[in-house]
Parts: sequence; structure tokens; C-alpha cells
Amino acid sequence: MHQQIIARYNGERLNNSLPRTKKFSNWREPIPEAYFPKLDSLTSSRGWPPRQANMRWQDLNRPVDGLNVTIADMERWRRNIEEAIATGMVRLPNGSTQALDIDTLGNMVESSILSPNRELYGSIHNNGHSFSAYMHDPNHRYLESFGVIADEATTMRDPFFYRWHAWIDDLFQRYKESTNVRRYTRSELENRGVDVTSAAIESAGGQMNTLNTFWMMSDVDLSRGLDFSDRGSVFARFTHLNHRPFRYVINVNNTSNARRATVRIFMAPKFDERNLAWALSDQRKMFIEMDRFVVPLNAGQNTIMRESSQSSVSIPFEQTFRDLSAGGQDPRRGDLVSFNYCGCGWPQHMLVPRGTEAGAAYQLFVMLSNYELDKIEQPGGGEMTCKEASSYCGLRDKMYPDKRPMGFPFDRPSATASSIEDFILPNMALVDITIRLQNVTEPNPRNPTN
Repeated sequence: MHQQIIARYNGERLNNSLPRTKKFSNWREPIPEAYFPKLDSLTSSRGWPPRQANMRWQDLNRPVDGLNVTIADMERWRRNIEEAIATGMVRLPNGSTQALDIDTLGNMVESSILSPNRELYGSIHNNGHSFSAYMHDPNHRYLESFGVIADEATTMRDPFFYRWHAWIDDLFQRYKESTNVRRYTRSELENRGVDVTSAAIESAGGQMNTLNTFWMMSDVDLSRGLDFSDRGSVFARFTHLNHRPFRYVINVNNTSNARRATVRIFMAPKFDERNLAWALSDQRKMFIEMDRFVVPLNAGQNTIMRESSQSSVSIPFEQTFRDLSAGGQDPRRGDLVSFNYCGCGWPQHMLVPRGTEAGAAYQLFVMLSNYELDKIEQPGGGEMTCKEASSYCGLRDKMYPDKRPMGFPFDRPSATASSIEDFILPNMALVDITIRLQNVTEPNPRNPTN
């Protein structure tokens, strides 16, 4: 999920004529980006602390927060993790070693009781957030609380979040690019006898293979966040990105005995910040997942249609702005429990990158992978819950609904292809598309009327 956030953020930077974000790799250098959140916490009647320009990480000694960690600690953990990536081996507390895989690396970086050796590998990711959030008061001398980057609800507001996670993502990418992770073979990528003959995007009231974005004004009820008592609705109006509805139309010729396939749809900018064609080694990190779903296949010709509102990475507008009233906490309301759990993913209105008024050149990638290599036997059977946004958050009380690694087929470098065009097999399609920003602002038809 964080890899996808960085890919999307970098794509939006290109749409705004900015280079990709610079990862924060020298932990002792000043941070030029200032950030003033202008947020109040009404539960404590305190403002969220700002960060001045050119502040630095400092050793943390905040007993009240259980924090006593130095930059040298972080650098030592980093060296040990980089050694594990380079050797493909993890050192255990008893002195023995085990092979490094992606789950183990995740448990080392996102440290918990699952970490194979917490003394050696520390807790880099979470402490990075803490160092960033307490630069203004590392010793609790001024009794100040943390900045927005330490709270999951606000962390993505801070531009430095993306610099920190660019480094985190680079660490995982380094593992995927190491010689200890094998490249995909052609047989793993292809789906013999399943040929994608064409793929296209049909947009409501627009040109073929053109996505149209625009601005929308929405009213959201903030009353539950303003007071603990019910004093009626308090609506705030804000302007956000949205897109015209669209659908994918994929034509497939099936000459195999396959009866199902997994459709994987990605999108990436066609050119880099210098307006040059990408090397696949870089562009694979820019592909954002737009949808993933299983389809039945008939023998011969098949036409697959999929609405943008059905995306496996997005949640409906009503869920993004759901009512957080007390009824939502009632444990007897099973539907509300499921509703609250399922609210994980991109908001539907943010599914499509902004694009530009002139039209940003993107590439749409469609793949029909071999379902026999994708399928998961779910324990207990029964109806799967949380169909929305399963790509990011999985399914409640179920195994992740895809046997392939997250981000497949772009999670690893290619053994042979140097460009995305070289990567395409018969079960894939690559289509040039345009994302055009219609710079107009429209009221949300869902807004309450007086």
C-alpha cells in the first residue's frame, strides 16, 4: 500500500511539473521542507506543532512516550538490515541464520513481536516517524506533543511523509532487485492460449481512451468532530478532485481450456520528468494499480466490461464521508462493523490522477494472468466480506485474495525487458491514454439541500 502511495504521489508531482520526491537517506542533514499544519486538536485544546525549515532529526529521550533512541541506533539498525538484504540471510538471537523473504523483511522494518531479531534490526519505520514528529521537542523539555507525521489520521498531510516513505520503499525495492530474489519466468507471466486482442477506456461523454478529471465541491458534516454532544449538523464545504465515470472494455480470445482469469489493470505516466521514455526499471515503480478482479472465460471470443466504480482499490464516496455517529459503535450492528472495517482504500473520487489541462500522457497496462497460479483456497468458505479495496487491505478474517506477490507483475525487475513495450506478452495489452483536467468546479449532487 505504501509503495502505491509513493507511486501515486510521484505521478501527481509529474502532473505538476515537479520531479519525483527525493528520498530521505542522510538522517543527519537538515530538512528544508517546513510544514505548518494549521490544525487544532479540540480534545486537548492544543494546536498541532509545526516544523520550521531546516530542522534536523535529534536523539529522542522522552520517557513519557517510552522513547529513548538515538540516530546512531537507527544507523546501526539500517546497516544490519542492509546486510541482511545483501546476503539474503537474517541473523537470529541464538546466532543461527535463516533465509530472508519479503514477509520477514516486513517484520523487521515494521517491527513487532514478529521481528526475527529486534535487538539487531530495531524498529526503523516507526521510529522514523517519531524522529520526524518530535524535532521541535526531542527531550520533552517543553511538554509538547508530536507533529502530524506521527498520527495515522494526519500523517499524509506532511510533505516529509513522502520523503521518508520514499526511503522505506527504496529499501524494499533494493531487496526485490537483489540477486536473492529471482526474476519472473515467462511461464509465470504468460497465460498460454489467452490472448488480449484489444483494451480500451470508454469515458462518459468523452473521447475513447481519455480520462477526464474535474473539481467538485462537497459538503461534509463535521459535527461529530466538533463536540461530544449532538447540537445538529455543521457542514463544511471543500473542493476536491473527481473524475467522469468510465469503464474498461477488454476483448480476449481464449483458445485454451482456461475457465477463469485474473484481470490486472495498472496505469503509469508515459514519460519521466525530463519528458523522456522510461526505462522499465524505473517505470515499474510508477505503475499504480487501478483494479484487480477474477472473470469467467468462455472458449473463443470474450468481451470484458468493468465500471470504474467497481475498482478493488477504491471505496465509495458514501463510505469515505460516512456518518461517524454513535450508532456506528454498536457491536450488535454487524453491518456497521463490516462497514467501518471496509473503509480502507483510495476514495473513489481520487481513483484517477489529476492529469493536466493539456492532457497528460499515460499508459494503461492490462494483464489476464493464469487463475490457477493466482487462486487462494479460503478457510471456512462462505461469502467473502469487504469486496471494496481488497487490493490494499485484504478481506476480513480471510487470506489475502491473491497468491501472487503484491504489485505483481511489477514488484520485481524484468530479467529481459528494458522497456514496458518489450515486457508485453500475448495475455497483456498496453494502451496509450490521456488524462485531461477539465478545470471546472461543480457542486456535488449528494450535497444536502436546505
